[in-house]
Parts: sequence; structure tokens; C-alpha cells
Amino acid sequence: MKTQNAQRPSQNLTVASPLLRVRGLTKRFHPSLPPVVQEVSFEVGPSEVFALLGPSGCGKTTTLRLIAGFEQADSGQIWLEDQEITRRPPEERGIGFVFQDYALFPHLSVYENVAFGLRHLRGQARQERVLEVLGLVGLTVFKDRKPGELSGGQQQRVALARAIAPGPKLVLLDEPFSSLDAALRQTTRDEVRSLLKQSGIGAILVTHDQEEALSFADRLAVMRAGQLEQVGTPEEVYHQPRTPFVAQFLGRTNLIPGEARGLEADTPLGRVVLAEEAQGAVLLSLRPEGLALAAPLGHLGLTGKQLEGTVLSREFKGHDMTYRIQLGNRELTVQESPESPFRPGDKVRVLVRAKAVVVGRGR
Repeated sequence: MKTQNAQRPSQNLTVASPLLRVRGLTKRFHPSLPPVVQEVSFEVGPSEVFALLGPSGCGKTTTLRLIAGFEQADSGQIWLEDQEITRRPPEERGIGFVFQDYALFPHLSVYENVAFGLRHLRGQARQERVLEVLGLVGLTVFKDRKPGELSGGQQQRVALARAIAPGPKLVLLDEPFSSLDAALRQTTRDEVRSLLKQSGIGAILVTHDQEEALSFADRLAVMRAGQLEQVGTPEEVYHQPRTPFVAQFLGRTNLIPGEARGLEADTPLGRVVLAEEAQGAVLLSLRPEGLALAAPLGHLGLTGKQLEGTVLSREFKGHDMTYRIQLGNRELTVQESPESPFRPGDKVRVLVRAKAVVVGRGR
């Protein structure tokens, strides 16, 4: 089945009065190799938290480094407010950067790490700014400690404090939570997002973690092989994926072929309602939570038997139960309530309780 993404142009690429504008950004590391970043365009609004989400090697960190000035673009433009900064050196861009490993100076105290980027300030003004930022991130009492004496979450906040101390208009975050354990990652994410919103600084987060992007960002861009597949709010991109890749990368989904007739389509699950009108052969996305299981109704003839599946496995997750269902030659994922009674080997009916989203057209 062939997808035709050009027919689906509705991408939330622009914002009113953008803080950052990226236009047609392209980067190759060798003339004989394909671009690592290809014709990437998006905007970030003032105080907006924007995420670049994609698998390893898709070009998201390179995009971040191009914006920071650590790499030079082969073509394209970068604007910060009304100033083009495409060829400016990093120190002249007014952009902060938080590295994946934090890059703190181990021999300097917390206070000295934050003060490092404030070379334009002297004496009392410098001291006041350092203490102001440390107060913002809740680390004033640790100002005399070395980074090695802090927890991972505290080190992350020191790195953020150092990045925002000079008063940048934009902060870039390169997978800043990846080295934290799961319990600390969630609380640190919440703290950092709150700090960014409190400071009014725009931010771009690079991550391969879908949950992180969905919970942290105001808007996100899904990236694949150097190009943006879709840009929008977390809700838009999750519930209305525009391509099979976006549907599968941003959480689990079931990709089902169908024959569309307006707002309905005939599928192996029976007739389903579509989120938008379509005609002809389509590929549909149905999230696991958009399906439900029910006990068989008995002998209903050929049609009933076609819709009857077998439970292959179930996975209890506390807040839900995830099933794998064999339906004919197709395997489906269904998310049910934790009280769902079905066990491996049981016969079940698969019901569709959500609108299907068209992610591909044609064969």
C-alpha cells in the first residue's frame, strides 16, 4: 500500500509572532551521503516548549546543533525573533544549551558552574544573578557543593540554571533526562517544565521517548530520516497521525486495510467509522484503546465467525490490561480495563469503539 502524504497538508507548522523560525534547513556531512537534515521547517513561539521526537539517527540532534551554531547548515535559514542567525557563532545567538551529559565542570562548585557563563557581569551584579537563578531552580543551599556531590536530578537543574543564567531567549535541551532513572525522570521533567514556564523562556527538547515528548511539549515534531513527518500538539499528533510511521512511533497502534466510502470503511473488523472522509483503498490506524473485547455471541454464520478472534496473551499493567488477539491472519493489540476477564486461548469478539484515522491511501 502506497501512502500519499502530500495530499494531507494540515500540519501545525507556524505560530503567531514566532520566537524561532527554521526554514528549509539542510545538512550533509559528506557530498556522497544523503542529507542528515533535509528541508526542515518549523516555528517555536515565545515561552513555548517544542519537542523534536524521533528514533536514533533521524537528524534531531543535528537540527538542534544547527540552531545552536555548533554545526553550519548547507542551506536554509534560522531566525531568532527578527534577527537572522544562520551564520552567527554560538556565543552571539542568545541561545542556551543543556547537553545530554550536562557537561558540568566537576572541579567547580554549583555557584561557579552557573557563574561561568556570566562573564559580561561583574561583582555584585554577577553574584545576584547567580543566586537568583539558583533560587529559581531550588539549589541555593547547594551552591558550594561540587557536581559529584549532587543527585542526577540536581545536576540536571544545575545544567539548566547555567543555561538560563545569561538570559537567553531560547534554551535547547538534548535528551536531558535520559540518564535519570524512571522514578526521578518524571519528577525532574515536571520541575524543568515548570521552571521554563516560570522563566518565560522558549525551549526545544530533543528526545526519542514518546511519553516524554507527549507530556513535556506544547507542540512536537515527529522526525524520520532527516525530515519532519508531522508537526502539531501532542493530542493532534497522537489522535490524528498523518503517516503509518507517526502512528506506530507515537505509541502502539493497529494498522488495518480498508475500502473507504465517505465516512465509513469496510475492514477485517467490519464496517468502521472514519475520522475524515475518504474514498477507495486506505490504510487505517486504530489505537489499542480504540478497540474492545466481548464474549462471542454464538453461531452467527460466516460474518460472525470472521470477527471472532483468539486471545494470544495478556499483559497486566495495573491501570490497564493489554491483549494480543489473533483475528484471522492478523494480530491486533487491544487495551482493556484491568478487570477484563479474558485469558489466553479464549475466543473473543473485537469491537471498534473509536473512529479510525486514515494514514495511507491507494495500494
